[in-house]
Amino acid sequence: MRGYLAPLVQEIPPSGIRKFFDLVSGSKDIISLGVGEPDFHTPWHVRESCVYSLERGNTKYTPNAGLPELREAIAEYLYESFRLLYEPSDEVMVTVGGSEAIDLALRALIAPGDEILIPEPTYISYSPIARISGGVPVGIETFAKDQFKLKPEALKAVITPRSKVLILCYPSNPTGGIMTYEDWLPIAKIVEVNDLIVISDEIYAELTYEQKHVSFASMPGMRDRTILVSGFSKAFAMTGWRMGYACGHQDLISAMLKIHQYTVMCAPSMAQVAALEALTNGMEEKDKMVESYNQRRRLVVHGFREIGLPCHEPQGAFYAFPSIQSTGLTSEEFAQRLLFEAKVAAVPGHVFGLGGEGFIRCSYATSVNQLTEAIDRIGNFIKKL
Repeated sequence: MRGYLAPLVQEIPPSGIRKFFDLVSGSKDIISLGVGEPDFHTPWHVRESCVYSLERGNTKYTPNAGLPELREAIAEYLYESFRLLYEPSDEVMVTVGGSEAIDLALRALIAPGDEILIPEPTYISYSPIARISGGVPVGIETFAKDQFKLKPEALKAVITPRSKVLILCYPSNPTGGIMTYEDWLPIAKIVEVNDLIVISDEIYAELTYEQKHVSFASMPGMRDRTILVSGFSKAFAMTGWRMGYACGHQDLISAMLKIHQYTVMCAPSMAQVAALEALTNGMEEKDKMVESYNQRRRLVVHGFREIGLPCHEPQGAFYAFPSIQSTGLTSEEFAQRLLFEAKVAAVPGHVFGLGGEGFIRCSYATSVNQLTEAIDRIGNFIKKL
């Protein structure tokens, strides 16, 4: 049946993260540092709000853009947290996870042949979605010596007359890197001069540890050039609920909403109720989770350095990105042998694009006991090498 498939879809490889997750699934003796998913349960009162909504029979469609009260809560949250001002009625839309928001944004913006600029290593979905949208993904390599920040000279070097969209992911998956106000200033100038539109994936905005997140949309002149994408998966431990949102100029959101109407209609109504409860009453639990991640972050970074794997200090998200170059193995070889010989699952860095080879991604969104045991196993594995 492969002859019936679109050539473009056949060319796109399966997710490198899922490959290792599937190997781990069902095995009780493997410690997984692979999938970027909180080990916390969704707070009880959030789950209870969903159950109560179901018991009351609230199971029908919502407006395509999402429940008005949820959009209002999102707008209020963004203003209070990041001083971003959006009109709930036409500049905020609720999506089926942040991933749908990214897909909608690219499909709304890209014409065949347009170039999408992507700082890498980065989240693995951007490049395939860009290609499916008819665009040409262009990687921009970032480096551990720069804390994996996007440097203005690197951005300038890849811009051509076909460049249209810049995708940003800070705090970064997989590196944990962040960008400060001072880091963003020259990037914003380049965006303006070259008339780029920015898709800013800020799903980890609440997970920063030594300084507050700075949204690219808050930079001077960038609000209307930016589609801000975020959601509830990471900060509120709501991955399976698939609740995201996009905010931006009404013309951009309106275009995205057209596609959303014809594909998924609306996000699940009961999940929207839960998301509203999380935003309204879930900040205390969120803060406790962030503090726990911070403790684990310090443990993991120290642990990797102690066993001889250089590791830059991640300032956001819940990933460490240690270098395994000293072992002489490729990241794929290291990850496979680590899995089968030491029973620890990590993701090989090459799947995240340019600059990822020679590293592995390890999520520290798991228990301290599991993290400590995983570091011990990795250390013993390296000694055997």
